[in-house]
Amino acid sequence: MPSKRIIPCLDVKDGRVVKGTNFINLREAGSAVELARRYYKEGADELVFLDITATLEKRKALLQLVEEVAKVIRIPFTVGGGISDTEDIDLLLKAGADKVSLNTAIVNNPYLISDSAKAFGSQAIVAAIDVKTTGIKTEVFIKGGRENTGIDAFEWCLKTVELGAGELLITSMDKDGTKDGYDLEFLRKVKSSVSVPIIASGGAGTLRHFLDAFQTSNVDACLAASLFHFKEMKISDLKNYLKENNVDVRI
Repeated sequence: MPSKRIIPCLDVKDGRVVKGTNFINLREAGSAVELARRYYKEGADELVFLDITATLEKRKALLQLVEEVAKVIRIPFTVGGGISDTEDIDLLLKAGADKVSLNTAIVNNPYLISDSAKAFGSQAIVAAIDVKTTGIKTEVFIKGGRENTGIDAFEWCLKTVELGAGELLITSMDKDGTKDGYDLEFLRKVKSSVSVPIIASGGAGTLRHFLDAFQTSNVDACLAASLFHFKEMKISDLKNYLKENNVDVRI
């Protein structure tokens, strides 16, 4: 069975890494290239790089930045933001990305998942799903969390896998930046219903939160941002803690 993964997330705006709470109130965290280099040296298993305003501003992801980040790391690297077709994906993969993260584009055109999976392989296609509870439903949000689609989040997770997504990156908007822990219930429900790896995102604040996500929800990877960006937690300390609690991680 593959080792559990720890993945720092670099949300980028205007070429700088930023982090907010519930997708708003952004504050700068530093250079994407320098943070990528740091996380690689500290033992991150992968990185996720999201150009968080590319879709809203109707522009493409920053290819030059992707190329620069790819030069300083030797771990898998996922890129998202502003991707609208297979040509965009081709350019990003050629620029150095190992995978692409698709969010708004696949809600607008679900068959981009199957077309992309056929062209580049399912292993390169990550369905990024931003979810938020509205009343009694958990629904899918797009455009950097600014637009509610009204789509049932659980059903959308199942559909993206059916169409060929090789991995799901599930972000709880309710939990994002709160440091109250991951949405264990929703993650467990999805994990028990699909065969592809699940990355948990949104809410990590303590070592225990990562352990709970792995042991209670059985996710394959945990993603975090501000904890790592602002040096509130070291990746090495986290991995040692997980290892001590019988979670298989690469040290």
